[in-house]
Amino acid sequence: MAEEVKVERVRTVVYGRVQGIGFRWFVRDSASDLRLSGWVRNRPDGSVEFEAEGAADSLERLHAAVRSGHPYARVDRVESSRIASRGKKGTFDIVT
Repeated sequence: MAEEVKVERVRTVVYGRVQGIGFRWFVRDSASDLRLSGWVRNRPDGSVEFEAEGAADSLERLHAAVRSGHPYARVDRVESSRIASRGKKGTFDIVT
């Protein structure tokens, strides 16, 4: 019998040197590889924000990649909170 995958959604803000270095593309590509849906965008304060939805283990892997995976980023702080799932699969997009 197939095990049911719990779908979760998180909103995350990443602070540090994360703009102007391809960080949004890195988040998008990492999330897409993990089959997560959602979006990522720059914020006026220099941080990057994203919402991602999918399997809990994939969300954990995305957060691990965000903390240490981009070679030109300096991540000072990551704030993440669970939010209501939208329950639909889709793409992971860069938005403005």
